[in-house]
Amino acid sequence: PEKGELAKANGCDHVILYDEEDVAERVAEITDGQGCRVAYDSVGASTFESSLKSLSPRGLLVTFGNASGPVEPMSPLLLAKHHSLFLTRPRLADHYSDPRETAEGIGALFDMVRAGKVRPHVGERYPLSDVASAHKALEARQTVGSTVLLV
Repeated sequence: PEKGELAKANGCDHVILYDEEDVAERVAEITDGQGCRVAYDSVGASTFESSLKSLSPRGLLVTFGNASGPVEPMSPLLLAKHHSLFLTRPRLADHYSDPRETAEGIGALFDMVRAGKVRPHVGERYPLSDVASAHKALEARQTVGSTVLLV
Protein backbone atom coordinates (compact mmCIF):
# COMPACT_ATOMS: atom_id res chain seq x y z
CA PRO A 1 0.00 0.00 0.00
CA GLU A 2 2.86 2.45 0.53
CA LYS A 3 3.53 2.46 -3.23
CA GLY A 4 -0.13 3.19 -3.87
CA GLU A 5 -0.11 6.06 -1.39
CA LEU A 6 2.99 7.48 -3.06
CA ALA A 7 1.31 7.24 -6.47
CA LYS A 8 -1.75 9.12 -5.19
CA ALA A 9 0.42 11.77 -3.55
CA ASN A 10 1.99 12.34 -6.97
CA GLY A 11 -1.31 12.86 -8.79
CA CYS A 12 -2.50 9.36 -9.68
CA ASP A 13 -6.31 9.24 -9.87
CA HIS A 14 -6.68 5.47 -9.46
CA VAL A 15 -4.39 2.95 -7.79
CA ILE A 16 -4.59 -0.76 -8.57
CA LEU A 17 -2.65 -3.07 -6.28
CA TYR A 18 -1.96 -5.93 -8.70
CA ASP A 19 -1.14 -8.39 -5.91
CA GLU A 20 -4.40 -7.66 -4.07
CA GLU A 21 -7.02 -7.24 -6.79
CA ASP A 22 -7.80 -8.34 -10.34
CA VAL A 23 -6.20 -5.73 -12.60
CA ALA A 24 -8.42 -6.32 -15.62
CA GLU A 25 -11.63 -6.19 -13.55
CA ARG A 26 -10.54 -3.00 -11.78
CA VAL A 27 -9.57 -1.32 -15.07
CA ALA A 28 -12.95 -2.29 -16.54
CA GLU A 29 -14.66 -0.76 -13.50
CA ILE A 30 -12.66 2.49 -13.74
CA THR A 31 -13.17 2.82 -17.52
CA ASP A 32 -16.83 1.75 -17.66
CA GLY A 33 -15.83 -1.42 -19.49
CA GLN A 34 -13.79 0.33 -22.17
CA GLY A 35 -10.33 -0.75 -21.02
CA CYS A 36 -7.26 1.44 -21.16
CA ARG A 37 -5.47 2.52 -24.34
CA VAL A 38 -1.98 1.92 -22.91
CA ALA A 39 -0.70 -0.21 -20.03
CA TYR A 40 2.85 0.01 -18.68
CA ASP A 41 3.89 -3.24 -17.03
CA SER A 42 7.11 -3.29 -15.01
CA VAL A 43 6.34 -6.53 -13.16
CA GLY A 44 6.61 -9.12 -15.93
CA ALA A 45 5.43 -12.72 -15.95
CA SER A 46 2.85 -12.56 -13.15
CA THR A 47 0.98 -9.55 -14.57
CA PHE A 48 1.40 -9.95 -18.33
CA GLU A 49 -1.94 -11.65 -19.04
CA SER A 50 -3.94 -9.29 -16.81
CA SER A 51 -2.25 -6.31 -18.45
CA LEU A 52 -3.34 -7.59 -21.88
CA LYS A 53 -6.89 -8.13 -20.62
CA SER A 54 -7.03 -4.57 -19.27
CA LEU A 55 -6.53 -2.98 -22.70
CA SER A 56 -9.15 -1.57 -25.03
CA PRO A 57 -9.26 -2.85 -28.63
CA ARG A 58 -6.05 -1.86 -30.47
CA GLY A 59 -4.49 -0.94 -27.13
CA LEU A 60 -0.76 -0.92 -26.45
CA LEU A 61 1.07 -2.90 -23.78
CA VAL A 62 4.51 -1.58 -22.88
CA THR A 63 6.35 -4.20 -20.88
CA PHE A 64 9.62 -2.98 -19.40
CA GLY A 65 10.43 -5.02 -16.32
CA ASN A 66 10.91 -8.54 -15.08
CA ALA A 67 10.42 -8.21 -11.32
CA SER A 68 8.38 -11.44 -11.27
CA GLY A 69 10.42 -13.09 -14.00
CA PRO A 70 10.50 -12.79 -17.77
CA VAL A 71 7.34 -13.18 -19.83
CA GLU A 72 7.15 -16.56 -21.55
CA PRO A 73 7.40 -16.64 -25.35
CA MET A 74 3.95 -16.24 -26.90
CA SER A 75 2.18 -16.53 -30.20
CA PRO A 76 1.23 -13.26 -31.92
CA LEU A 77 -2.26 -14.76 -32.17
CA LEU A 78 -2.69 -13.91 -28.49
CA LEU A 79 -2.67 -10.22 -29.47
CA ALA A 80 -5.42 -10.87 -32.03
CA LYS A 81 -7.44 -12.81 -29.45
CA HIS A 82 -7.47 -9.73 -27.22
CA HIS A 83 -8.78 -7.41 -29.98
CA SER A 84 -5.78 -6.54 -32.16
CA LEU A 85 -3.40 -5.37 -29.47
CA PHE A 86 0.07 -3.94 -29.87
CA LEU A 87 3.03 -4.98 -27.74
CA THR A 88 6.43 -3.38 -27.27
CA ARG A 89 9.48 -4.04 -25.08
CA PRO A 90 11.59 -0.87 -25.28
CA ARG A 91 15.27 -0.67 -24.38
CA LEU A 92 16.91 2.54 -23.25
CA ALA A 93 19.89 1.85 -25.52
CA ASP A 94 17.63 2.15 -28.57
CA HIS A 95 16.43 5.59 -27.52
CA TYR A 96 19.82 6.99 -26.51
CA SER A 97 22.25 5.43 -28.94
CA ASP A 98 24.93 8.12 -29.17
CA PRO A 99 26.76 10.13 -26.48
CA ARG A 100 25.38 13.52 -27.61
CA GLU A 101 21.81 12.26 -27.47
CA THR A 102 22.45 10.70 -24.06
CA ALA A 103 23.93 13.94 -22.70
CA GLU A 104 20.93 15.93 -23.98
CA GLY A 105 18.49 13.49 -22.37
CA ILE A 106 20.32 13.55 -19.04
CA GLY A 107 20.49 17.35 -19.20
CA ALA A 108 16.75 17.58 -19.84
CA LEU A 109 16.05 15.25 -16.91
CA PHE A 110 18.19 17.26 -14.50
CA ASP A 111 16.57 20.49 -15.74
CA MET A 112 13.18 19.01 -14.80
CA VAL A 113 14.50 17.94 -11.38
CA ARG A 114 15.89 21.45 -10.73
CA ALA A 115 12.55 22.98 -11.81
CA GLY A 116 10.65 20.69 -9.45
CA LYS A 117 8.77 18.99 -12.31
CA VAL A 118 10.34 15.64 -11.39
CA ARG A 119 10.83 14.76 -7.73
CA PRO A 120 12.92 11.65 -7.15
CA HIS A 121 11.75 9.60 -4.21
CA VAL A 122 14.51 8.00 -2.16
CA GLY A 123 12.94 5.23 -0.15
CA GLU A 124 15.78 3.37 1.48
CA ARG A 125 19.39 4.17 2.29
CA TYR A 126 22.00 1.54 3.14
CA PRO A 127 25.66 1.89 4.08
CA LEU A 128 27.88 0.37 1.41
CA SER A 129 28.95 -2.23 3.96
CA ASP A 130 25.33 -3.49 3.99
CA VAL A 131 24.95 -3.81 0.21
CA ALA A 132 23.72 -7.40 0.63
CA SER A 133 20.63 -6.18 2.53
CA ALA A 134 19.94 -3.60 -0.17
CA HIS A 135 20.08 -6.30 -2.84
CA LYS A 136 17.79 -8.60 -0.84
CA ALA A 137 15.21 -5.82 -0.43
CA LEU A 138 15.34 -4.99 -4.14
CA GLU A 139 15.04 -8.64 -5.18
CA ALA A 140 12.11 -9.16 -2.81
CA ARG A 141 10.37 -6.05 -4.23
CA GLN A 142 10.25 -4.50 -0.76
CA THR A 143 11.52 -1.11 -1.88
CA VAL A 144 9.67 2.06 -2.81
CA GLY A 145 11.40 4.60 -5.01
CA SER A 146 15.16 4.65 -5.31
CA THR A 147 17.47 2.69 -3.06
CA VAL A 148 20.70 4.53 -2.27
CA LEU A 149 24.03 3.12 -1.10
CA LEU A 150 25.91 5.51 1.19
CA VAL A 151 29.68 5.71 0.81
